[in-house]
Amino acid sequence: MKHFIKTCWALLRQLSGDDAYERYLRHQALEHPGEEPLDRKSFFQREQERKWNGVKRCC
Repeated sequence: MKHFIKTCWALLRQLSGDDAYERYLRHQALEHPGEEPLDRKSFFQREQERKWNGVKRCC
């Protein structure tokens, strides 16, 4: 039962984007090992800018 709850919690975090920083850190470690990763605050600021800046309409 404990494993099931942990699995459900991990899935919920992934679907909601709550684990985005952890996934970013894993990606950085695997794909860009020589680069310093962003800290949590900088990462979320960058993501907010990426999400909300620019044209957001189709026409």
